[in-house]
Amino acid sequence: MPELPEVEVVRRGLERWVAGRTVTEVEVLHPRAVRRHPAGGEDFAARLKGQRFEVARRRGKYLWLPLADTGTSVLGHLGMSGQLLVQPEGAADEKHLRIRIRFDDTAGTELRFVDQRTFGGLSLHDQTPDGLPDVIAHIARDPLDPEFDEAAFHRALRQRRTTVKRALLDQSLISGVGNIYADEALWRSRLHYDRPTATLTRPRSAELLGHARDVMNQALAVGGTSFDSLYVNVNGESGYFDRSLDAYGREDEPCHRCGTPMRRRPWMNRSSYFCPRCQRPPRPGA
Repeated sequence: MPELPEVEVVRRGLERWVAGRTVTEVEVLHPRAVRRHPAGGEDFAARLKGQRFEVARRRGKYLWLPLADTGTSVLGHLGMSGQLLVQPEGAADEKHLRIRIRFDDTAGTELRFVDQRTFGGLSLHDQTPDGLPDVIAHIARDPLDPEFDEAAFHRALRQRRTTVKRALLDQSLISGVGNIYADEALWRSRLHYDRPTATLTRPRSAELLGHARDVMNQALAVGGTSFDSLYVNVNGESGYFDRSLDAYGREDEPCHRCGTPMRRRPWMNRSSYFCPRCQRPPRPGA
């Protein structure tokens, strides 16, 4: 699943190539692509026609395009394989093209939603007073948000009876961090994924946040993490941060810090990658 850096890369591309443009035509080519829009594809297309996109916004892993002067926005769910691509008009259709949006200008490009596995989609939603689509109003701010409250985050960690990786993936506590960047931040912090959050001191939680910010900013600088052709920016280009990973996907490879072979353990239908020497598991009963 794309995490904050990958979604932010797409948001920046939409800001550059789509903001300020007015929609003239919408083609919904697969009903699953608008399944989160209960009124269906025809209603989605009709309501979007004639609307002008404002600058794309993001909170955590969630991306949306506000519609000017309407109090509504188009929320993009990328899912496992969704792509928002800006393509030349007349370019050959992608095999898994689901939605096409054309504009009233002479830029010569259109916005396409492509989704191989059809887990993602686009939908229209009313906005809350602070500009979020109402369906994601419960999502917490992410660590790159200037208004992220570090003190509140630390208090929540101390109060919750959970473990540190579960907390990092709790989108109501902190958004944008997924499995890849959680493992990377924990490796940099020398914290085991099963460390109880109640044992974290304020300096340790601040250090963890700092590493989460650093690793995501570094991923952003190279376009995010792309393990296959599904994770791309609006121009169809892959990111390169997979070449810089210290933990995720490195089972049996030497730890970049101490040389110990990295380990992988099943975790909540996912995997956790860690160094057994640098990230020692918590003592029983801790």
